[in-house]
Amino acid sequence: MSIRRAMPDVRSEAMEESREFYGLLGFEEVMNLGWVMTLGSPSNPTAQVTFMTHDATAPVVPDMSVEVDDVDAAYAAVRASGAEIVHPLQDEEWGVRRFFVRDPNGKVVNVLGHR
Repeated sequence: MSIRRAMPDVRSEAMEESREFYGLLGFEEVMNLGWVMTLGSPSNPTAQVTFMTHDATAPVVPDMSVEVDDVDAAYAAVRASGAEIVHPLQDEEWGVRRFFVRDPNGKVVNVLGHR
């Protein structure tokens, strides 16, 4: 399994202000569903940060997202380890397959793959 990208997820009620601020650093909006917005570097598409007011299907806003090439293998490995699954593996209507797991520090990680 390989990692395609890793990015912080920030809970925010200041989406517009965040877009403007991070725009000063060169970030551009690459995705916006209203409740979740991702800003990325135009020269390095793996350099991204996501802002979320809430999560549309999960009980919490994750602290970090990790995109992998095989989310099913990642899910199997995490389950076998006994780690806490916060949100079960499922296909989302916006084109990803994902699950949430709690890391040893108590942080929630959104592990995803694009379909």
